[in-house]
Formats: sequence, C-alpha cells, structure tokens
Amino acid sequence: MSEENIQDTPQQKTEDIFAQRTAKVQELSAAGILPFGKRFDNVRMTADVRKAFKPEVENPEEVTIAGRMTAFRAMGKSIFADVRDSSGRMQIYVQRDQVGEEEFKLFKKLDLGDIIGVTGVPFTTRTGELTVKAHKVTLLSKSLRPLPEKFHGLTDIEQRYRQRYLDLITNDESRKVFLQRFAILSEIRKFLASKGFLEVETPMLQPIPGGANANPFKTFYEALNSPMYMRIAPELYLKRLLVGGFERVFELNRNFRNEGIDRRHNPEFTMLEIYQAYGDCRSMMDLIEEMVTTIAMNLFGTLEIRHPGGKVINLTRPWRRAPYRDLIRERAGNDWFELSREQKAVKAREMGLTIPEEMEERDITHEIYEKLIEQTLIQPTFVTRLPAYLVPLAKACEDDPTVVDVYELEINGQEISPGYSELNDPIEQRKRFVEQAVHDGKDLATAIDEDFLTAMEHGMPPAGGLGLGVDRLIMLLTGAESIRDVLLFPQMRLKQ
Repeated sequence: MSEENIQDTPQQKTEDIFAQRTAKVQELSAAGILPFGKRFDNVRMTADVRKAFKPEVENPEEVTIAGRMTAFRAMGKSIFADVRDSSGRMQIYVQRDQVGEEEFKLFKKLDLGDIIGVTGVPFTTRTGELTVKAHKVTLLSKSLRPLPEKFHGLTDIEQRYRQRYLDLITNDESRKVFLQRFAILSEIRKFLASKGFLEVETPMLQPIPGGANANPFKTFYEALNSPMYMRIAPELYLKRLLVGGFERVFELNRNFRNEGIDRRHNPEFTMLEIYQAYGDCRSMMDLIEEMVTTIAMNLFGTLEIRHPGGKVINLTRPWRRAPYRDLIRERAGNDWFELSREQKAVKAREMGLTIPEEMEERDITHEIYEKLIEQTLIQPTFVTRLPAYLVPLAKACEDDPTVVDVYELEINGQEISPGYSELNDPIEQRKRFVEQAVHDGKDLATAIDEDFLTAMEHGMPPAGGLGLGVDRLIMLLTGAESIRDVLLFPQMRLKQ
C-alpha cells in the first residue's frame, strides 16, 4: 500500500481516489497481474480456522482464507493486515523474507477494500491474537472505490439502506442481524418439516388477488392478453392443495401490497402461511407458540428478548388469550356495545380519535382497537373472537355467528400472526365474498375467485391455518426497531 493510500482521508474526493485506483488497474495489468482474479481454491472461512486451531500443535497445517482487506499496518519489512469474510475477521502477517521481494512490493500497493486470498500458517502473536503468517498473497478483486469512513461504518441511515453492501462490509451489527435472519428462516423450515408439513410453491402472479384485503400491484400478461396481479397472499391456492389431499402444507415466500411504507411496512415482504387439515384455531395457537419459542431457544438461548431502551419481551408459554370484545370494553367501557352509532362516535372522539361522519359503526369499534389497544399489547397476546366482517375466510364461532374462530397474535404492539379455524363451507364462503365485495364497492364478476369456490365445492377438509409476518418476527427476535433493518434491500424512493 503506497504512502498516498495510507493518508487517504474522508475529505479526499471519491473521484480522485477512483482515478488513482483505476490507474493501478492498468499498472497491474501491464505487469501481468490480474486485477480482477479467477478461481481460488481451498478457501476456508475464518471462523472455521479459529475453531480448528490448536495452539499446542507445533507445526499447524497450512490454511487458505480469502476476503476483503479492512486494515493495514506497515512495519518496515513486515505488514499486519485484516481480512474479513462473512464469518468474521482474521489478522494476517506478511513478511518480505517469507513471500519474496516482488510479492511484498505488490502487497504494499494494495488498498483497503481489495479482496485478497492468503495462504499461510496460523499462529498466535505475543498479544494472543490468532494470525495467519502468509506464504502467498493473491489479489482477487481490486476495489476502485474507498470504504466509507476508514471502516468506521455508515452514519447516514438512508445510505445504509441504499448501499446495503457497504453496510454489510462496515457494520458488524448489521451483518449479525442478517445472519440471524437467515438462521431464523432455516429454523422455521426445520421445525415445520419435523411436524410433517410440506413446503410448497404457489403462483405469485394471479388473475384475481385474494386471501387478504389489500391493494395489489397490477400488471398485464401480454401472452394471455389479460390483467394480472402480484399476489397479496397465497391463501386461496394453499387451500386448493388441502382439497387436493395435501393435509399439511406451508409456503415461505414474498407477498406484495401496494400500500404505505413505514417502520413496520414494506410493499414487498416475507410471509409464512401454514394449513393443517383437521385442525382449528387452537391447533394454530399451539403451533405458533411452539414454533416461536423453539426458534428463540435454539438461536438465542432465552425466551426473554431484550429490546433497545430496556424493554423485555417474555415469550414464556402459555401466552395470554383475550377476546376482542373484552379488550374493547376494557378500553371504551363496559357499555360500549349497547351504545348507538352516534354515541360511539362521540365517545371515540373524546378518546382522541378522528371519526369521519361517514365511518360505519363497526369501523369505529375497530378504530379503537387499532389505534388505542393494539399498540399496548407488548407481551404475547392472542386476540380471539374477532368480528366476522373482518375475516371473511374463517369459520363463525358456534355460540355467536357474529364473531369468528380466529386469533390475532400481538407482540410488542404489532400483529405478528393471524390464525383461523378455516371456513370450508362453499355456500357460506360465496355469501361472505359477495358481502365483502359489495361493502368494498367492487365488481362481483372480477372480485370473486370462482375457481377457488369450485375447488371448495369438491370438499375441503376442516382445517386450521395461520400466517406469520416473517420480517416482523425477525424484528421481534433481533430487537430491530424498523423493518428496513431486517430487509437486505428495502424499498426506497428513487433518487432525484
């Protein structure tokens, strides 16, 4: 690494550094050295090297590592540097007498951010740090642009989201969260496979967007001369598989909703949906409880999840179960459901809510739940027996047809998972679809999935089903405050 590289400062113009490094590419090429290298075999992860190293062995075996150079400390005829891969950091020791004059000169010309391969022998320094003493250093890819802030990380939050690759290079905490994300996804699959569930795939382009009440993204299928929609939920296709005889199925994939973006919402998000023939709402409660607590224990070793600010989420089972109407009465008064529409509107406004004159009576009640109750449910709570109009795909409760046999799992003030005793009566299902379409002002001919109803008419077994907002679960378990912190590439407004 040259003296001018050692003195690189944040004040230097990126364009100047880019020009300098581009010139180095030409110099390297002229010297017969590939600035953007080729296949490099036998690479081990730095974490594996650390795990396998035994200090008592006098002549350890040679190892090969590769990664990005993130620190450089020249000491005359020897250089200490850091190489970082996805598993961690490893110090390397490059000595002129060991690698030779020419290779040592080449190494001194490298820059922070270059990707290199190192073959050598591990040892511990006098300070006790595990280090690879290099026998050979290979340039694998030249970095033309400098790492941000001398590897102190990105301070601009928006830049972290827009240039996630730099965030991953410079931010150990961010890298850790995403490694945890991948591990959580793996644990979900492992848990469900152990319970006999099949992982399936259903269409992401659908002629009728169903399974949820949300605004879809619309596109056009040229080959079929037909409008199509990015799916808002896989539910109706997964239920077709129940009809087809697959009793336990799940899908872990993307949904798309053309709606707002905030710290809890991204228009493209990961959803888990599970269906179990011959189960019901309570089967799903037991399943989600066991799955979340199993993941927490396997990956984090605790059921107490600590969030910034000292908040502690206790996942210890059993989780609270509270009927929707009981929560409304606790917040709005025991007489709430005896009040007229006008009395409810007045009382809701007194509680600080904005209630338009045209808002329906049932929507006033739900406004209280969404704005005044949901955010207070910090510890795991199954909210049960929701109004039937909110969930048109669920079975009515046997003792009261105005409510349905469902739950909404609330943790840390947000919904993590809904679960149902699934409606399998095609006659009632058609009636619910029509009522929902009329209420939303939609055309019946295009709003109702007739193919799904036909499938149900062939007989769908009684079943339990649930959805799980995977991104929100990851936020919960990692303590992330924003959904953007757990999405590798969150949706961002285009730069002007």
